[in-house]
Amino acid sequence: MVTRDTAWPAGTPAWADLGADVDKATAFYSGLFGWEAEQLEPAEMGYWSAKLGGRKVAGLGVQQDTSQPPSWTTYLATDDVDATAAKVESAGGKILVQPSDVLGQGRMAIALDPQGAVFGLWQAGEHTGAQLVNEPGAIAWSENTSHDFEGNKKFYAQVFGYAYDDLSSGDFQYSAASLGGEAVAGIGGAFAEAPSSWVTYFSVADADAAVAKVAELGGHVILPPSDSPYGRSALVSDDQGTVFAVISN
Repeated sequence: MVTRDTAWPAGTPAWADLGADVDKATAFYSGLFGWEAEQLEPAEMGYWSAKLGGRKVAGLGVQQDTSQPPSWTTYLATDDVDATAAKVESAGGKILVQPSDVLGQGRMAIALDPQGAVFGLWQAGEHTGAQLVNEPGAIAWSENTSHDFEGNKKFYAQVFGYAYDDLSSGDFQYSAASLGGEAVAGIGGAFAEAPSSWVTYFSVADADAAVAKVAELGGHVILPPSDSPYGRSALVSDDQGTVFAVISN
């Protein structure tokens, strides 16, 4: 378990939020992870903090673009969102939502990497990001997958200064992205026709039990539980079709 009440180091996944039907999302994830949702003021903002034991673990927001499917968005920490947004563009990415202040909570932007994966940038203000990670019901890991493994490694290294520990084997392409010698995220090759994306992994006590609960709550199993040196994980979707992963150690 890791608790934190200060800003996450630049380049570290600091937060994740879901844009969807919030009532449905609250029911699903509360049933799966035991979350309690607290609406942030002003209410017109349409944003809730999901909490475990009173500590923020993720965000739930009203879906802004209903022409797109609901999705989880990973936010990477930055000390200067405007400067990082400029780096995104110079490295070949795009800024979809320009840097803007969020009611004293922080400053954000939404970006697109060269292979089409959406991610956020977060400069902490009063809201410093996740206050609890690596605990059942909280975020455990974040990874980017694409069909240009080397190209995306180069992009994220240019923007965030990542170094890489290559864990590839055979047709499996994967590297741990590190800052200061500490692994903070994964960069991998996407399977088959899977789109480029950032995937959020949530810690669970028992991956098989969590997958059974996902199905019970109306979600779906995309890749069933399997073992790796890092734990037992599965790729699933919620009852609105939003993809995420669960992992138990």
